[in-house]
Amino acid sequence: MKQTINAAKAPEAIGPYSHGTSFGELVFTSGQLPVCREKGGVVDGGISEQSRQSLLNLQYVLQAGGASMETILKTTCYLADISDFAAFNEVYKEFFKTDCPARSCFAVKDLPMGVKIEIEAIAHKA
Repeated sequence: MKQTINAAKAPEAIGPYSHGTSFGELVFTSGQLPVCREKGGVVDGGISEQSRQSLLNLQYVLQAGGASMETILKTTCYLADISDFAAFNEVYKEFFKTDCPARSCFAVKDLPMGVKIEIEAIAHKA
């Protein structure tokens, strides 16, 4: 049965969608933007700071859905500028030190709110 995931620590959705959904043992997250719920907006700084916040938001959603960063099977990462790829990877490695999940990473024309990155994931419940 499908269940909706709403994470108290993640920023509110900016459209008609949930933070994620689960079905059986699988968890599917919506794309996580670098928005800090506590500060109420996009985090200050460049790609490194934005990547870190998006990954933290992803972590919050996964935890609310009964999964974790360690149970991620695949991420999809969207960059506004492919020249940020190396800096993004440095932050990504902070969250995935070993046993990295499968990943796709794309440069896209625009992202919501003018951000530099958006990250979504598929995971299994812990």
